[in-house]
Amino acid sequence: MQKKTFPPGEYKKDPGKFITLEGIDGAGKSTHLCGLEKILGERGKTVIVTREPGGTSVGEALRELLLDSSRAMHAETEALLMFAARREHLDKIILPALARGDWVISDRFTDASFAYQGGGRGLATQKLDKLEQWVQGEFQPDLTLYFDVAVEVGRQRISAIKSADRFEKEQNEFFRRVREAYLQRAQRFPHRIKVIDSNQPLDEVKKSLEKIILSICL
Repeated sequence: MQKKTFPPGEYKKDPGKFITLEGIDGAGKSTHLCGLEKILGERGKTVIVTREPGGTSVGEALRELLLDSSRAMHAETEALLMFAARREHLDKIILPALARGDWVISDRFTDASFAYQGGGRGLATQKLDKLEQWVQGEFQPDLTLYFDVAVEVGRQRISAIKSADRFEKEQNEFFRRVREAYLQRAQRFPHRIKVIDSNQPLDEVKKSLEKIILSICL
């Protein structure tokens, strides 16, 4: 695993582990997040569960703005707001928890920006790279679980359980670009990003998830 880098003088203790869950809407992240929390808790880990955008009071306010389907915004505005929420998330939740030795599970992190604002919206990777470097430096998750599902399957799942937010109202082609960007990230960072076939039955996905966690993190 890649060693995390903390700001000099701020985090003295050995850090915990940071795990992120990624995937298009309807991939099953939220469903399996609870299972992952249980697996870790049963093995004596103190687990902090959070999400992006969100996690802090500022982040949740930005989340409401970003997901509001009545608001249109420029793709660069969207990306800047995502990284603004992330800066607060790191400062208030993620880094302090890791410094305590806790394990943090986040429903989405920076890979989502490269997938949604990069792949989906078409923002240049170089711009996102600069934002990533500015906001988090060399800090990366210890493990990213990417739940891969066919776009049509994900769309069908999400439409059955909730009304669509601003992102979920996008067309299938948008989500195909998002999925492709995720897969490209997984190919680029195979040491960190593990792909789980979320088209499988729920029990099979759960087995795959548990196998990865037990072999890599414990």
